[in-house]
Amino acid sequence: MDLDFFLEILGIDSTSGQERTLAEFLKERLGMADHVGHGGPANGPVGESAGPTEPEVHESEVGDGTVNLLLDWSGTGNPSFVFCTHLDTVPPYIPPSVDLVKEGDILPDGRKAAADDTIIKGRGSCDAKGQLFSMYSTCLRLSKEGYKDFGLLLLAGEETGSHGAKAYTKNNPGGGFVLVGEPTDNCLASASKGTKSFEVTIPGKACHSGYPDHGISAVERFVDLMNTLDLVEFPLDPVLGKTTWNVGGLVSSNPQNILSPEVSFRIYFRTTFVTDDLIQNKLLGASPKGSVIHAFGGDTPMEYFSEVEGIPSKPVSFGSDAPRLEKFPGKAICGPGSILTAHTPNEYVLVSDLRKAVEQDIMIYKTVMNELNKDN
Repeated sequence: MDLDFFLEILGIDSTSGQERTLAEFLKERLGMADHVGHGGPANGPVGESAGPTEPEVHESEVGDGTVNLLLDWSGTGNPSFVFCTHLDTVPPYIPPSVDLVKEGDILPDGRKAAADDTIIKGRGSCDAKGQLFSMYSTCLRLSKEGYKDFGLLLLAGEETGSHGAKAYTKNNPGGGFVLVGEPTDNCLASASKGTKSFEVTIPGKACHSGYPDHGISAVERFVDLMNTLDLVEFPLDPVLGKTTWNVGGLVSSNPQNILSPEVSFRIYFRTTFVTDDLIQNKLLGASPKGSVIHAFGGDTPMEYFSEVEGIPSKPVSFGSDAPRLEKFPGKAICGPGSILTAHTPNEYVLVSDLRKAVEQDIMIYKTVMNELNKDN
């Protein structure tokens, strides 16, 4: 594995909205890779003499200044099997660092290293440049073995609404199967929670804070709503567990000596199979009188392909581009690193996990392609 290349892409700030810089770097670098030979038949390997092929690189505008990239080894522009992950990362940018760890050393998330290893830290190390690097390494291996019917799709804007995935689905035919790279501890995701996002504005009535009886505090009404939602007993899903929610973008711009006339915020639910249809009604029923609620939609909970011998599976609570890649009838999610360190200052990935991801991706590819070829 070319770890220097991994460090190069980690050294590029691709915080959401700025990921075009990384895309242009990859377009130039990966499209000019020093590969020779023409590989073998699209559905299988040829002899050991076959060399890896150079991918065709297709760039497409998303519409917001960012771009998607498809590295296509099939030569058709429409490979049957697509490895996929995202270019953007959450803020703030954290530059990469590399350290050696010994067996038993404590890792950033409190776990002990199972063996001597190399740890790579920094923003995107597991979410999702670690996915990009391991999937590209997988593609090189498959190409070297003579396989051709695959591609690597790199999408913009996953962290801010899957804008790249939506644009790709709108403008491209899709394929037979997509493997989405996310930090799952190298487990196949058996199911993922859905998402529902709302913008809420709660009105109040301003007055001098020395005489609160003459006004209505929107802040107090917001606190009442939070307490009410805390008491809501959402049904427990036997597969995906609890429904959770989080608040962001909270604004009340009143001075401290004036009761708040208005509070606005975003609320984001992680839904399950048994609660996805209930969320909007629960929020409407709990919100104070006069509140304005704007629904931004979201994704429904999904089940995924998760049956490859030797690869464990588990449900996950995070969202991904997978639900928006609607033109792929087969979907799976798998990748190195832990979601518990993604989006945190402690984000990291172990080189051993990157190597394991490559071996597992190859297993997934061969398993899925065998099934697709049977169907054809």
